[in-house]
Amino acid sequence: MDKIGIYVHIPFCKQKCKYCDFISFSGMKEIMHNYFDCLYQEIAEKSLSKQEIPIEVDTIYIGGGTPSIVQVEYIEKIISKIYENFKVSKNAEITIEVNPGTVDEESLNKYLKIGINRLSIGLQSTNDKLLNMLGRIHTYKEFEKVYDSARNVGFKNINVDLMIGLPNQTIEDVEDSLKKIINKSPEHISVYSLIVEENTKMFDLIDQGVLELPDENLEREMYWKVKNILEKHEYIHYEISNFAKKNYESKHNMNCWDQHYYLGFGVAAHSYFNGIRYSNIDNIKQYIENYENGNSVFNVIFHENQTKEQMMKEYMLLGLRKIQGVEISKFKNKFIDNPLYVYRNELNKLVSEKLVEISENNIKLTDKGLDLANVVWMEFV
Repeated sequence: MDKIGIYVHIPFCKQKCKYCDFISFSGMKEIMHNYFDCLYQEIAEKSLSKQEIPIEVDTIYIGGGTPSIVQVEYIEKIISKIYENFKVSKNAEITIEVNPGTVDEESLNKYLKIGINRLSIGLQSTNDKLLNMLGRIHTYKEFEKVYDSARNVGFKNINVDLMIGLPNQTIEDVEDSLKKIINKSPEHISVYSLIVEENTKMFDLIDQGVLELPDENLEREMYWKVKNILEKHEYIHYEISNFAKKNYESKHNMNCWDQHYYLGFGVAAHSYFNGIRYSNIDNIKQYIENYENGNSVFNVIFHENQTKEQMMKEYMLLGLRKIQGVEISKFKNKFIDNPLYVYRNELNKLVSEKLVEISENNIKLTDKGLDLANVVWMEFV
């Protein structure tokens, strides 16, 4: 039976972070209940069980926004609706994103009881000054409280998000954050380089000269410091920005990088099914209005119906995010064609530039390729 992932978007926040360009909103409590009513409708509307399609859900990811600011009852009903309308694996990975300062031991215990078995905690840094600069609403002590509470109630699979390449951030800051988090021993650590997008407060502050990003060499030094320290402490570097203890890789993200199908529910959520990519509109009020008026069809935006060539290129691009790269045998099984032949020109160029290396069954980034991954990926766009 084929597997599929589900993503549910909760777009509400207490406060929008200065670097955030995701579709999220603060100060919209008055429409929260209506939004969830529409979300439940969408889950039922796109049910696969009613269509008798032999597909099983093996991952559910509830992201945002800040899902942990809404009442647990909303989250419970989302999980219930998914189980009503889809066949869910007994060992499905069910993740929710939480932010310190928005969740307590009682709500964490409720999450566990409704079937959530993985937490992703948005920390970003253990330095309170950097947290304040980013517009985060919490302190490191509040993170510790949430983390310890999660362990107390029984969570055995926790991810912690960190960021590098921040304005005013030093190598020492990065090392200090790693040391403190490693001592907490989470199963998974994600480390993202800050990408400053237009139409964010961070972009304006940098544009005005109020803040200054570290230069590229320092940002790369931070990246390799992270990689070396985490690998030394037995965290497996399995994707460009992700590290995990053995057998604790994020199944949801791995499925996306392996080009498995997934369905997205909620405003601005993206889906990929049968080679078709589509998304929901990003206007939350219009999303709700369309459901309330029986016009939910207008919430969907079609992006592409992939040809085999497009699918193969995307498989290469996504696969080269993984440290082990693209498995040649899996490519052949999926597409019949041999990637070494199909992309012989691109691969010859990348190998000659020492950005990619080819072994008996893998095509993967070199250390140089990790630093210039965008250059590699462009060959498959």
